Amino acid sequence: MKWLYPLLRMLLLAAFRVNVKGRERFRLAENMVLIPNHVSLLDGVLLSLVLPKEAVFVVNTGMAKRFDWLFPIRETIAVDPANPYGVRSMLKTIRSGKPLVIFPEGRITTTGAMMKVYSGIGYMALRAKVTLVPVAINGLEYAKFSYLAGKVKQRWFPRVDFSFGEPFQVPPGMVEGLSRKAQKVWATTWIRDRMLDHLLESRLKPQLNLFHELMAAKGRHGAGRVILEDVVTGTTLTYRQLALHSYVLALKLKGLLGQLPRGARTAIVLPNTSAHVIVLFSLFRLGKPVVILNYSAGAGAMLDACETGGVRTIVTSRAFVEKTGLQEFVLLASERHEVLFLETIRASVTVADRLLGWLQAKLRMKGPVAGAGANEVVLFTSGSESKPKGVVLSHRNLFANMQQAKLVIGFNSGDIVLGTMPMFHSFGLTAGTLLPLLTGMKLVLYPNPLHYKVIPELVYDKNITILFGTSTFLAAYGRMAEPYDLAHSLRYVVAGAEKLKDEVRALWMDKFGIRILEGYGTTETSPVIALNTPMHASRGSVGRLLPGMEARVEPVDGITEGGELFVRGPNVMQGYLIHGQGFVASPDWYRTGDVVTIDEQGFIRIVARLQSFAKIGGEKVSLPMVEGYVAACMQASSLCVAVAAPDRRKGERIVVYHTDSGLTPGSVREALAQRQLPGIYMPSELRYVEKLPLLGNGKVDYVTLRGWAQRE
Repeated sequence: MKWLYPLLRMLLLAAFRVNVKGRERFRLAENMVLIPNHVSLLDGVLLSLVLPKEAVFVVNTGMAKRFDWLFPIRETIAVDPANPYGVRSMLKTIRSGKPLVIFPEGRITTTGAMMKVYSGIGYMALRAKVTLVPVAINGLEYAKFSYLAGKVKQRWFPRVDFSFGEPFQVPPGMVEGLSRKAQKVWATTWIRDRMLDHLLESRLKPQLNLFHELMAAKGRHGAGRVILEDVVTGTTLTYRQLALHSYVLALKLKGLLGQLPRGARTAIVLPNTSAHVIVLFSLFRLGKPVVILNYSAGAGAMLDACETGGVRTIVTSRAFVEKTGLQEFVLLASERHEVLFLETIRASVTVADRLLGWLQAKLRMKGPVAGAGANEVVLFTSGSESKPKGVVLSHRNLFANMQQAKLVIGFNSGDIVLGTMPMFHSFGLTAGTLLPLLTGMKLVLYPNPLHYKVIPELVYDKNITILFGTSTFLAAYGRMAEPYDLAHSLRYVVAGAEKLKDEVRALWMDKFGIRILEGYGTTETSPVIALNTPMHASRGSVGRLLPGMEARVEPVDGITEGGELFVRGPNVMQGYLIHGQGFVASPDWYRTGDVVTIDEQGFIRIVARLQSFAKIGGEKVSLPMVEGYVAACMQASSLCVAVAAPDRRKGERIVVYHTDSGLTPGSVREALAQRQLPGIYMPSELRYVEKLPLLGNGKVDYVTLRGWAQRE
């Protein structure tokens, strides 16, 4: 029977087109443990075909009884992951000099994301000082032998990649002072984080194009799968149709755009519709750098953004321009830029165009992967600069952030995402649009997140399972919705872009039984930096860093709690486009401008933004703190915002804008006294407004409020 193994090995490696990366990182040594992720019943079988015969596999006792016939020529140890005695037998094998292969999750994933890691691996790492080698398994989650039936499209022989990571050891100095139990828990979490880092590394490429990734998703999830639904137009698109439309439009745009000079970009001015998605992927197909303009910013800001972004051509729709009153912008923009209307382009499409587009789609023709200035998306921040500042994000930045999120939350192709956040906002572009389209989740598009009565009804009617929003939007949806509207189908609700208020969190839990997962990020990081997850969540925090990210906190003069957060990772931008200066490359560490604390478990808490302080008489006063005690004096549904305004005598003063007509200075002074805060925290003015000004992404428009405070 010795001839059977080589034959079986050859057939299986060929059938699954097994590719091994990082083999040079793997060298057999004493005290070595390989730690793969666990996605199917075939993981151990195929991995055994590429590892040296000395490796010993640790197998769950239940699996060992069912599938012992699969390991006739492999030495195995059968253990119960919940039984501490199993760890002893593994230690005994390690000390004998044999390398071990352990699946630390102890079970096959049922979500698509990594499951919890059992603490035995942490104990072994500390006790035996083993060298750990992460092994990333990608592809077998689509096999018939995975536990994801109904969540992904399964097949008999998916392509499989094994990737060996850099060997590492748990640094013993980092657990000093902790109890033995705490040491084991910390080491286990630290090991899981390293596994996730390597999984991310295994899924990224040095250069990539998001149109190529759309075609790859089409192959993985099925060309006939309905991937997009446009609520307003009633349009539904399968992967095949989305690809075909993108190929045809790319043919027309290629002729209309011509040979753009270096640095020239194409801007998109469209709402959340299927047309926007098609335009986006058509430009990706051509390898053209894209600017997505904030159509709620006003004509002046949009024209400045075009100038800053080096825009030569603008793609929009006549119907959209008329509906949103953008005629002035289009009139002024047409003097400096070429404006293309989708209605005109659509009317010019011929049968020959459709046939050529169909042929290109059939042949899976690809566009450019890399190039100077290609494969980039430019978004504009909502900061306080006098001119819009462009953030240059590469396709790799955006794809990395999608993969980071997918590694920590169990999204799968059985999910349905409601995309209401505008695509000119990084949260709306990455999480609300690209993530579902490139990972097989159906995307339902609706153009206006301010329709507070419509959104809950859409969630109910379309069986939405994933909803992204800001605290402001989620508060409004929660108030308007009937209890069953949102409790019916939602699995994940993720909040970002602004601090999640406690009352919003409580409303969703009490009314719908849903825990909102709060995250944190910036446009410059594509945008997510940290996220609470079903496995790792802490109330009041914005979660832990995503895989592949590093952080450091630097002290800030005059601030005693926390320090300024600096981060780096594959999702951090390429750089800025500054008006009058051009492109300014991003440094290795991105400076967030946020004051944070990071606890021993890695949870990040936002203290304030550096600009969220008023300097009064030489002392720094936290504006969020002022907002907190003022809000405690107001009605529950009211809002308030504190801003700093210039003051000749004290340098700056605090002005609070609020929506509670009954708020009085006396009640605020009383709240101040109860908290034993000095008089310096008392706002100089309380200004009532019916509504606070909001940006198109739902955030409070601080720039407008600061302007009001300075003028009034």
